Amino acid sequence: MIYLDNAATTCPKPPGVAEAAAEAMNTYGNSGRGTHSGALAASRGIYGVRRRIAKLLGCPQADHVVFTQNSTMALNIAISGLLGPGDHIISTDWEHNSVLRPLYRLREQGAEVDFVPADREGRLDWGAFEALLRPNTKAVACTHSSNLTGDMMDLDRVGRFCREHGLLWILDASQTAGVFPLDMEKQGMDVVCFTGHKSLLGPQGTGGLCVREGLPIRPFLVGGTGVQSFSASQPADWPACLEAGTLNSHGLAGLGAALDYLEKAGPEAVRAREDALARRFYRAVRDLPGVRVYGDFSQAQRAPIVTLNLADWDSAEVSDRLAEQFSIATRPGAHCAPRLHRALGTEGQGAVRFSWGWANTEAETDAAAEAVRILAEEAL
Repeated sequence: MIYLDNAATTCPKPPGVAEAAAEAMNTYGNSGRGTHSGALAASRGIYGVRRRIAKLLGCPQADHVVFTQNSTMALNIAISGLLGPGDHIISTDWEHNSVLRPLYRLREQGAEVDFVPADREGRLDWGAFEALLRPNTKAVACTHSSNLTGDMMDLDRVGRFCREHGLLWILDASQTAGVFPLDMEKQGMDVVCFTGHKSLLGPQGTGGLCVREGLPIRPFLVGGTGVQSFSASQPADWPACLEAGTLNSHGLAGLGAALDYLEKAGPEAVRAREDALARRFYRAVRDLPGVRVYGDFSQAQRAPIVTLNLADWDSAEVSDRLAEQFSIATRPGAHCAPRLHRALGTEGQGAVRFSWGWANTEAETDAAAEAVRILAEEAL
């Protein structure tokens, strides 16, 4: 199989990831639940990954890296823990449901939410940020990169807007954390939410959020932490304030091995390779009759995603044909990005997303482009 669905989850994982997770299963106890060797091994392993994520994403304090199951949970923690009734939040049409649904729930509870619109080409109306500003605007919650088109947010521009108006900034870095440069301290994000199984190349079931020092967040979950057990309230200390229950220490051991790989390979090298392959495919298919490609490929930096449609074929049919005839894995449908699909006019058809990872090759990319050419001829 030619796997081109890395924006959903990277596959395969780099060497050592599965082995590290398996070893942890046989050696780790429960972190914070004792002082025996197994519990201490888990605590040391988790702290080591926490420290490395802090360094990678520019979080000044390792204990302000909070681990969760995924970025969806991280975004729910950040959005529900920082915002509430009476607050106004600005977001964008690029967002994934992991941002949209927490915001919609807040709106039902009395918050106000507005979205920077995207046009038929998926381009954001940058002037809308200022136009949407209100006296009660409290935060911007936005993605770093669209998971549908691969287009990248102008972080400098958003950061400047937030600083000028004293707004909190919650960034969804699900598609980018790992191989794209992020420094929350220098760039001014208050919260960066990440997942371990995409650009960080780690196992599913890992993720988290990096939180600026001095920013209190109401806990989304409360429960056991292994400390202050007689307190009726969740401990206030970091990261226990937001980490209730047993962490996925086995998955985090695998994430640590993925970070080893990224460090040795170089995030810049991995990013350059993935980008080169995505653009190679784009150049091969963009002018094929009946093919429409979505996204702005004039951007110097973008996620390694190419999303397209063939004539009026339903995207699920195209993806099924790619899998059955050519053994190529892609993602059809709505991609949990309903607002951007509406903006692009693909609400009914969906779209077929190709996405590259560290293990893909030029030969696989060319084979995928040839498969699109064959199907495009049939579609006309």
